[in-house]
Amino acid sequence: MELDVSIRKSLRDYELNVDFVIRDEVFALLGASGCGKSMTLKCIAGIERPDAGRILLNGRTLFDSAAGINLPPQQRRVGYLFQNYALFPNMTVAENILFGAVGNEAAKKAKMQDSLERFDLKGLEKAYPSELSGGQQQRVAFARVLSSAAELLLLDEPFSALDSFLKWQMELELMDLLHSYDDAAVLVSHDRNEVYRLASRIAVMNRGRFEAMSGRQELFHQPQTLAATLLTGCKNVSRARCEGERALWAEEWELPLMAAGNVPQGLKYVGLRAHFLAYRPGPGANTFLMEVVRVIEDTFSYLVMVRRAGTRGKPIRWEVDKDFWQSVQGAVQGQGIYLYFPPEQLILLER
Repeated sequence: MELDVSIRKSLRDYELNVDFVIRDEVFALLGASGCGKSMTLKCIAGIERPDAGRILLNGRTLFDSAAGINLPPQQRRVGYLFQNYALFPNMTVAENILFGAVGNEAAKKAKMQDSLERFDLKGLEKAYPSELSGGQQQRVAFARVLSSAAELLLLDEPFSALDSFLKWQMELELMDLLHSYDDAAVLVSHDRNEVYRLASRIAVMNRGRFEAMSGRQELFHQPQTLAATLLTGCKNVSRARCEGERALWAEEWELPLMAAGNVPQGLKYVGLRAHFLAYRPGPGANTFLMEVVRVIEDTFSYLVMVRRAGTRGKPIRWEVDKDFWQSVQGAVQGQGIYLYFPPEQLILLER
């Protein structure tokens, strides 16, 4: 599968302007609500028309403003899984699945039976969407996409309406579905963990443009921009400035830090993920005495808010195992705790 997208479209507050090529991969668009993720999918599917540009799928032109080509959705061979599932309310489960199926009548019915079996929908063939739970509706939507013989899947926040257990079950189903499509999909989400598990490459969107685009491991380790850092889940970010070849000053944390490599002259921010902070028994390089500001119990960990002792610095979030925190909290009370800021884990941002 090869998808080549280069389009522009004026929206209410900004211009959508994206340019990318994907080949045999699950490509994710990660961004806040309203940044243009879903609009990009709708343009690929033919639901919305770009103002300019082109869209090619496996060498076929789906849209080309210069050539006057704009194929209707039913001719694009693209399967679209909508956020709200978009099932036809006046059609039964069987009719919804058959709607997008291709082939002769026998082939269509065979695909429907396979889908009913695969997605545990046997016995619901005559039910209408209003009679189904959210999870059942989503399984019908999956089944309809699978029966359509699409060359590309477009997945728009596919799990947003599900509870955590059902979400995990459907995510496993989606992994199998993607494998059957040779990983030919574009996934839209604002859930960083979902994106990390499902996608091989990720683009961070902000106001209609890509701020960063890279492999998932590279993006989460060094997000490149402030927006990408926040969207990938980093809770600790401070304004910062370069103080030397490997030295920097974290203004909001009131901390002098050493980085593993050269600090860019145009440094603006520094970030550190909460689970990378490490306990130390005493002072040392990149290790500071911190006072505990607040302790919040989470499901399987404690979120300990700390700041550098003797300052009014912005609190820093430290995520720590429950057993460990319970073993040290008595000694920490009134004394503070030494925490190490690993140089190799500092996220250095120029924008």
